[in-house]
Amino acid sequence: MLTCSVHPLPYRANPAHYFAAIRHAPGAVLLDSGRPSADRGRYDLLSAWPLEQLTVAPDESGEAFLQRLRDNLTRLGEASLPAPYELPFAGGLIGYLSYDFGRHLERLPSQASDDLHLPDARFGLYGWALVSDHLALTSQLVFHPTLPDNEHQRLIELFSQPAPEAVAPFKLLTPMTADLSADEYQQAIERIQQYIQAGDCYQVNFAQRFRAPCQGDSWAAYCALRAACPTPFSGFQSLPDGDAVLSLSPERFVKVSQRHVETRPIKGTRPRGITPEQDAANAAELLASPKDRAENLMIVDLLRNDLGRTCRIGSVRVPELFSLESYPNVHHLVSSVTGELADDRDALDLIAGSFPGGSITGAPKIRAMQIIDELEPTRRGLYCGSLLYLDVRGEMDSSIAIRSLLVKGGQVCCWGGGGIVADSEWQAEYQESITKVKILLETLHNL
Repeated sequence: MLTCSVHPLPYRANPAHYFAAIRHAPGAVLLDSGRPSADRGRYDLLSAWPLEQLTVAPDESGEAFLQRLRDNLTRLGEASLPAPYELPFAGGLIGYLSYDFGRHLERLPSQASDDLHLPDARFGLYGWALVSDHLALTSQLVFHPTLPDNEHQRLIELFSQPAPEAVAPFKLLTPMTADLSADEYQQAIERIQQYIQAGDCYQVNFAQRFRAPCQGDSWAAYCALRAACPTPFSGFQSLPDGDAVLSLSPERFVKVSQRHVETRPIKGTRPRGITPEQDAANAAELLASPKDRAENLMIVDLLRNDLGRTCRIGSVRVPELFSLESYPNVHHLVSSVTGELADDRDALDLIAGSFPGGSITGAPKIRAMQIIDELEPTRRGLYCGSLLYLDVRGEMDSSIAIRSLLVKGGQVCCWGGGGIVADSEWQAEYQESITKVKILLETLHNL
């Protein structure tokens, strides 16, 4: 098997320094672990100038698109990393699946308006990446063996220059406003609870959208958001026409490493307290809450079922249940479900069998998605989809694109939501949907 070449660079804890050099390059993308402030992620990964750009066609089946991704990885060719490097990426795919990619995998109604016109999936095939390892305190360029030598030299020189300092500012032209009124939100929650009482479903994740016209460079917005709300599954993906995806997600979707699978669903949220005592009380209340534990367990069961479609029989486990994770704005209740891929399955089969993530649909999944389409007035697009990489070795990691924004066509959109169950109180759920994105909205407002 061919081996990648690796070129060391000076270590940078914040990937913004290196990303600034490729900010305006086609297909520029950053998967960001939120260092040095967030402490759970290990790697940052950035690249640009993809060899191919792949978007799903409106009428293309999910299986056909995933096979196109597979074919492109095969064409790039398998490669290993030289010892002693432990790096997550040896060349391959980086991009997003929108929530609405689920429509290419399952038959769903289409009542919600598609007013953002975002392709349901967009990936680049990359022959190189700059990877920072925050455990080893290293940064290095990784070159796939098929990448020409002159491209190695160009990239080494590019990242050895002083970073361009000037970033065009970003600003909102009006404050962010919600698409739904409080009354409309209440009516939607009551309708969900009627469905639950009728035995139609157990839980539905319901979200509302906030938006405003904006101008300037979305990279400046991302840098400000990253400073205000560092999270281990952040990312920035540039799109055509100056548009961009900005994600500040705390949640993993699925990870595959040496055929071992892990998903970490978040269900259960409390705001951070103003005083240490209040903060500790909020965390303790979340950990003890029967409602939040029941919601979390419901999604764990759903994900065990989803992973069971592509994992070896008997390999699916729940090593962690109801752990507390704390972020600058909220406490979360998090669990872990693991498994081993079956011999005849790969990471893209896992995506096909488990996308979109159960923590942002509800249970049972397909019925919850039908209700979401009926009650949310517009399609989610990127929100609750996934940012992910998949390399030529089959290594994959992916986020659930919550706390995520889309800058497109001169406006910025952001969504907040939560799981609705039989005993949910609409006022509390309404407040929670705002609490989750408050730090993002306030940061943009103050730019």
